Amino acid sequence: MPISMVIAILLFILASAWAFSHFFRKHIQGQGAPEQTVEVVILDKQAIDIPDASPGQDEQEFWIYVQKGRIGPKREFQVGVHYFHALNPGDKGKLTYQGDKFLHFAMNR
Repeated sequence: MPISMVIAILLFILASAWAFSHFFRKHIQGQGAPEQTVEVVILDKQAIDIPDASPGQDEQEFWIYVQKGRIGPKREFQVGVHYFHALNPGDKGKLTYQGDKFLHFAMNR
């Protein structure tokens, strides 16, 4: 195999790794993602017990499941205990988030 082919393959691998890490950080982890506000409906909520929680740490995680519109994508967000108890399935409102991070929910009245 000629050396130019080996160099081309190595450059392709490096470019692919860079593109994947950039995509992963922005779209999966939410780093550098823009803040977005959308109209959603709360589908469900769930409290999950954390086994072996350290002292001073919350013993539960609180999650809400939302859907944008009637046929829009479904998403899940970890929320604080106050939002968890204030929101119920069927509630409609404006959800503000950044990447996969929940920021705020304002109910429509």
